[in-house]
Amino acid sequence: MSTKVEHALELHSRGCNCAQAVACSFCKEFGIDEDEMFRIAEGFGLGMGCMEMCGALSGMAMIIGLDNSKGSTEEGSKTKGTTYKKIREQVERFVGKNGSCICRELKGVDTGKVLCSCSQCIEDAVKLTEKYLAER
Repeated sequence: MSTKVEHALELHSRGCNCAQAVACSFCKEFGIDEDEMFRIAEGFGLGMGCMEMCGALSGMAMIIGLDNSKGSTEEGSKTKGTTYKKIREQVERFVGKNGSCICRELKGVDTGKVLCSCSQCIEDAVKLTEKYLAER
């Protein structure tokens, strides 16, 4: 298990949501304060509070956006299309392994069949993010 996975799982065990656990694990690489990222990612847990898009994947998307974006508020983002593509590729990998990217489905809320635990979603999202960053 990677150090980042261990850190993310530790954060989750201390009460961070899935998005916070994933995003905060990559703060050092991007020079972002972990407490600041904690606040930014808070609203993305529990599928944005609606059990929709998996929070771990939202955390992953934040990091891929930080890595790929070359935009600014002055001129808009010229890299949105490539950022979306890179995120879509990682989400597709996650879905291929876990069967869904929707929190409610992953947790088996409607079916009673859990596809993936929060801990496993976090681990998978961190590993996908690490792989993405290593291959860029």
